[in-house]
Amino acid sequence: MASGLEFVKYAAEQMRDTGTITYRKMFGEYGVYCDGKFFAVICGDQLFLKITEAGRAVCPDLKEAPPYDGAKPYFLVEEVDNRELLGRLAAATCRELPAPRPKKRKKE
Repeated sequence: MASGLEFVKYAAEQMRDTGTITYRKMFGEYGVYCDGKFFAVICGDQLFLKITEAGRAVCPDLKEAPPYDGAKPYFLVEEVDNRELLGRLAAATCRELPAPRPKKRKKE
């Protein structure tokens, strides 16, 4: 089941204090970025964050699940309505992830 844009916008809004949250449609679902860093996916109207030790420290009881068949596990975030907790979790996750690689320029 593909995710609805309404849920994607809501989840992004809930994390707005983390940084500049953007999302991009990918294979019928969505990749989520914070300040250009890929840190989450939304699949089937569920939010999945990359697993990090910092994220685990904020929410030690989060379930791990693959967002789609064949994917590696992510944290499954079921409390999307808790803006404060979600913001802390997203911020901790993003701090631990490496900066995005610079894009290569196309040769003209």
